[in-house]
Amino acid sequence: MRIVGNTLQVLRNELRFVQGGGYRKPLVWRAPLVFEDSPTCAKEQCSACRDMDCVLMRFIPEECRHEAVPCRHISLNELGETIDSLYRTGTNEEIELALQTWLRETIRQLEETSEQPLLVKAA
Repeated sequence: MRIVGNTLQVLRNELRFVQGGGYRKPLVWRAPLVFEDSPTCAKEQCSACRDMDCVLMRFIPEECRHEAVPCRHISLNELGETIDSLYRTGTNEEIELALQTWLRETIRQLEETSEQPLLVKAA
């Protein structure tokens, strides 16, 4: 399950980045953007996301994958809040809390999935 391992590693790194205050360090002229200004994002700065191989794509609703920044549309909680919606309605602290909660829960789910033995059907 290479993709699970890769996804787990990326999400663990993102969680460490958030917990380490990575989004609290201002850039030259603006606050850092979630996912876009972290080690998670491999795209060129200030350009649209075109990387369909990004591990975050599996968490983005199909209808939002065409957006310039699809990772802003990941549903972070049961209310359906996303980075996009929280940019408009939440504080930086609320965004970080929602992101950390989502990361922890997603990591937990992926760890549980990767520990499940593969079932082989009898021929």
